[in-house]
Amino acid sequence: MRKFTKLAVVASAAILLTTQANAGYVLKKKIGAQETKLSIYGFSQIEARGGDGTKGIKDGDAAVKFGAQRVRIGMSYSAGHVRGKLFLDFNRPHDDKSGVGLPDMVKDAFVTYFIDNTVAIKLGLIKTPLGMGFTIPGWNLDVVERGFDKQLAFERDMGLMISGRGIGYEGNKANGFEMGHERPWHGFGYDIMIANQAGRSGAVTKAKPGNDNAYIGRLMWDWGEILHTEVAYGISKQAGGMGTDDYKALNFGIDSHFGEGNVKFEMYRAENIKGVSGWDENTYAVTGTYYVDPQVELALKHIQGDAEKGGVSTNLGNTYIGVNYYVSPYDAKMNRSSKRKRNAHRIQFNYVVASGDTDGAKVWNGLKGYKDDAWLVQYQYKF
Repeated sequence: MRKFTKLAVVASAAILLTTQANAGYVLKKKIGAQETKLSIYGFSQIEARGGDGTKGIKDGDAAVKFGAQRVRIGMSYSAGHVRGKLFLDFNRPHDDKSGVGLPDMVKDAFVTYFIDNTVAIKLGLIKTPLGMGFTIPGWNLDVVERGFDKQLAFERDMGLMISGRGIGYEGNKANGFEMGHERPWHGFGYDIMIANQAGRSGAVTKAKPGNDNAYIGRLMWDWGEILHTEVAYGISKQAGGMGTDDYKALNFGIDSHFGEGNVKFEMYRAENIKGVSGWDENTYAVTGTYYVDPQVELALKHIQGDAEKGGVSTNLGNTYIGVNYYVSPYDAKMNRSSKRKRNAHRIQFNYVVASGDTDGAKVWNGLKGYKDDAWLVQYQYKF
């Protein structure tokens, strides 16, 4: 695997040195009568974290913890109806600790046969279609991180997925790489997937390719910038190892962008976490952002969870209070598509307030989350 990683880095560097950076780093080549295109991209998120809620920091330890959340490079290829993507994260382990069938450092590795907007067939390691916030790219988040509700998503998995976007209205353009609601569409969208057990999910453990499968379906409705809605349901069989219960999760999300503002709502209903019967968790997340000017954006996100395990009910709240500073914005536009470009160079500051069952006799028994206050600062650059 290490040899493969070195080859990927060398190949990427060679291509970057021989291409021009205008709308991106792109190499085009005509093979016979067919046009092909290879795109190279990547991003890094360098961070400083502190506060008693930060993992690894306790009373008397370091006041600041430095690190990186994501350090990624990717390649996308297209030729006729064929698409392919490889996306690597050098901040992840080089082995398959999650048991989905590829090393954890491989984020995406799939091939697509793109027929048209209504049918794209993907095979490989793909973002599973459960979790609106999870399928938003990691470099395009409103706050520094997704939050503890992301643990309930099925994450990435090896499998087969059939997708469609913007069905029922003229003028929509898809390209076969879509995993969420990357661009504004009009009309219906869908994803249907069968995969290995969802071992990268925080709610599934002891996964092993060939032991069992996961099944996920999602339906979406879009009306341009103003409205995106989606509902998804998934089952990962024997989620705590062979002979345990199936993990089941329902997800619903709304994303609305209007002028300088953006509002999102998302909820999960999850049952039998890690295959434990009766270990259930529900979450609600509300996010709001507002552009003060082309370089400054205010952000507020609250995640509220309630969990039950072994007959004990607990709750937890995490509130992210944030400011996003766009270091070098390309333009002054405020729509969703333009925001994706501004995020190429961005500094984020978040203060996280923890509430609920954070200490004492009864402590939060759901998946992860801050049980004490913390602060997060991140510098992101993307090419």
